[in-house]
Amino acid sequence: MEVINNQVLDYASGDIKIGDRDYLVSVNNVPTNVQEMNDIPIKKVNGQIVYMHDLGYVRDGGAVQWNFARYNGIPAVIMPLLKNGMASTLELVANLRKLLPVAKASAPEGIEIKELMDQSVFVRASVEGVVKEGLIAAGLTGIMILVFLGSWRSTLIVLTSIPLCILVALFILSRMGNTINIMTLGGLALAVGILVDDATVEVENIHRNHGMGKPLIQAILDGAQQIANAAFVATLSICIVFTSVIFLEGPPKYLFTPMALGVVFSMLFSYFLSRTLVPTMANMLIRQEEIIEHKRKIEGKPLSRFMRFHHWFMERFEEFRDNYGELLKWALHHKGAVFLLFGILGVASFVALPFVGENFFPPVDAGKFRLHVFTPPGTRLETTARIFSEIEEYIKKEIVPEEEIDSIVDLGGLPFWFPAGMAFGDYINEGTFDGEILVSLKEDHHSTFAYMKKIREKLPRRFPGCEFFFQPPDMVNQILNFGSAAPIDIQVVGKDPDITSRFAKEIQKKVKKIKGAADVIIYQKKQPYLHLKIDRIRALDFGLNQREIANNILNQLSSSYVVAPNYWADPKTTINYPVVVQTPQHLIDSHNSLLNINLHPIKEYYSDLLASREETQLLSNVVSVEHTQKAAVVSHYNVKPIYNVFVNVQGRDLGGVVHDVQKVINSIKKELPPAYEIHIRGQAESMQNAFGRLGLGIVFAILMVYFLLVVNFQGWVDPFIILMALPAGFCGVIWMLYLTGTTFSVPSLMGMIMTVGVATSNSILLITFANEEMRNGADALTAAWMAGRIRLRPVLMTAGAMILGMLPMSLGLGEGGEQNAPLGRAVIGGMIFATIGTLFFVPVVFSIIRGKKTRPTE
Repeated sequence: MEVINNQVLDYASGDIKIGDRDYLVSVNNVPTNVQEMNDIPIKKVNGQIVYMHDLGYVRDGGAVQWNFARYNGIPAVIMPLLKNGMASTLELVANLRKLLPVAKASAPEGIEIKELMDQSVFVRASVEGVVKEGLIAAGLTGIMILVFLGSWRSTLIVLTSIPLCILVALFILSRMGNTINIMTLGGLALAVGILVDDATVEVENIHRNHGMGKPLIQAILDGAQQIANAAFVATLSICIVFTSVIFLEGPPKYLFTPMALGVVFSMLFSYFLSRTLVPTMANMLIRQEEIIEHKRKIEGKPLSRFMRFHHWFMERFEEFRDNYGELLKWALHHKGAVFLLFGILGVASFVALPFVGENFFPPVDAGKFRLHVFTPPGTRLETTARIFSEIEEYIKKEIVPEEEIDSIVDLGGLPFWFPAGMAFGDYINEGTFDGEILVSLKEDHHSTFAYMKKIREKLPRRFPGCEFFFQPPDMVNQILNFGSAAPIDIQVVGKDPDITSRFAKEIQKKVKKIKGAADVIIYQKKQPYLHLKIDRIRALDFGLNQREIANNILNQLSSSYVVAPNYWADPKTTINYPVVVQTPQHLIDSHNSLLNINLHPIKEYYSDLLASREETQLLSNVVSVEHTQKAAVVSHYNVKPIYNVFVNVQGRDLGGVVHDVQKVINSIKKELPPAYEIHIRGQAESMQNAFGRLGLGIVFAILMVYFLLVVNFQGWVDPFIILMALPAGFCGVIWMLYLTGTTFSVPSLMGMIMTVGVATSNSILLITFANEEMRNGADALTAAWMAGRIRLRPVLMTAGAMILGMLPMSLGLGEGGEQNAPLGRAVIGGMIFATIGTLFFVPVVFSIIRGKKTRPTE
């Protein structure tokens, strides 16, 4: 190797000035072709020159294969392309696709270049799904408003605010460096139901005032003025609750902050429009509506089919209002029964709470799964590749129908300790005995989770010597796992690997018995080793030291690239190629051939005593061999050595499995020696932190709304009454999640936070009207009854708009729809129960407190 490095050089030789000329000097350091390297002289022995071709041969070929990559069973080179955080996935993929035709045109014959995986497909489908949800939500909201108001012009006034608010929010988000993605659009889709609140309440109030006989202009002015303060406080209440995202950390913070900002910006602009555009459009469109209606009456034309339906609906609604008034009157005169009913609801919800379950984020069917396979440690790469082929064939024949499979990509081998730059990817492969299989399904596939369940059941029986576990196939779950290969990462920390390994095995054995725990494996496998023990004194006697022996072994078993990398530049193409010296692997395939490796003594170690010795020595002269086992990979966390026990979850919520795992850990901790620790990390740790912080966020949101109301109402009592709808809203969230089989997660908790704002805004309208009635001389009981009866329509319209707006999201349709479905379900459940609380419980509490106290503050 030393001769190669000395004979194949890429050095500059400087320049020389001769006369009036300046010459650059070049030397034939670099052979002109690969064959010329075979004629490089090595040394002179007994007057004869020894050439490279006398000792070996130089060829133009590939490196020794330490890993394999295949696409649908065909050998391939996989090139993952990553983006930085600020780049747009869709834009990046579009630009890359422009380059693909150029790459394909320049590829040699027989080489095919194609896309294997494209995250932009999922991103684009998710974005399109959210846009569809928003459009459907807007349509449903518009239909509801049209039915209640009976005027397409009034409906147009209300719906105009939706696109304007969304465009303004998108503009501000873009200026803040955010991109259009599933979270920003999810926030805007979430806002669709409440964007119409300000306009709906104002238009409804204008119609109410106009129906009282006021001229249109006066009705518009009075309608806008009567609710201006209440609408402003209600809007601020919704915006304030989203400040709770400041308590989030890590990925949840970056995921939900754009969503919160989207809602806040659109809501603030919605209020601005309700003060400016809505009155202007009302003056123009409703006046035109009056002219048309007056003309119809003069001409004696009958009502349209829709108007007949509207009149029928309003008659039924007035009957409903009367029935509600009677029911509210009963509630106001039977306060104890009302408190008892709501108390029973609270207790029942508390009992149902443990059955809801917990997940950090809802599982999303991304249409692919990523299976990691461990063959027995020490398995040769060729055998591993054959086993992978058998596994893939079994999956296609016995588990996943071949017509549903889009592609199968497998990646195996390449230990982590191999030199950097040889290969890279987001894999956790330990060596030649393991790898992963990524199966991508076509669009019309069945449930990915069902296929994963079958694989867990069948593959271990079919391949008993192998271990299997599923890794997160999508980037979002990889981020949520904080780099861990599984949602539950049990880390046994300690300095002695034998002790930590023993406790890891004990944990693995017990966790496997937990319901819902799947793919329970210990990551650090024991790799068979041949331990060469060098006799240092004997080595010194032969003119050798540890470094020289190690380098000799490494050169012959791995290659000189590891020790002394060198490159040859092709003069024709100027492309650099590694120049590597290595003994062919088939020549060292036994213990004897290993021990017959020649070692070259270091000349400066020679002495007179050694002068008569042979120049080279066999490895067997200075080493003894013993068989042992060591960890194929050594892992650390905060510098401390660890053993990882990875645990996946199947058929149960993550929180329930973590709770049982914690019990196992607590029982084993009692046996731990001093300075040894056991921790649960990964998605489980992130979930517990996020839930704790979101709990603080909910408390913070309630307090902030309360203090805002205190400032607005100039007192402590009315804000307390307004917040009485929230317990019912929280109960509604719990029951909706329970009945739909949805777990508590970060999205559902965000929905609970959303409920705080919207439920508060409806109660504000009720209490504001009740206070006005008391100022006009009504007693507390009458004021509460009047507020409920008169404000029934706007309360139902705003709640209905929110519920209908969330309905498409709650169904979880389309790619990635499962991610935001818990949010929509939580909001719907919370709004249904919070509306009941607003219409019954809040008036009862108002009548009790105001019946004993002075009139409200002027």
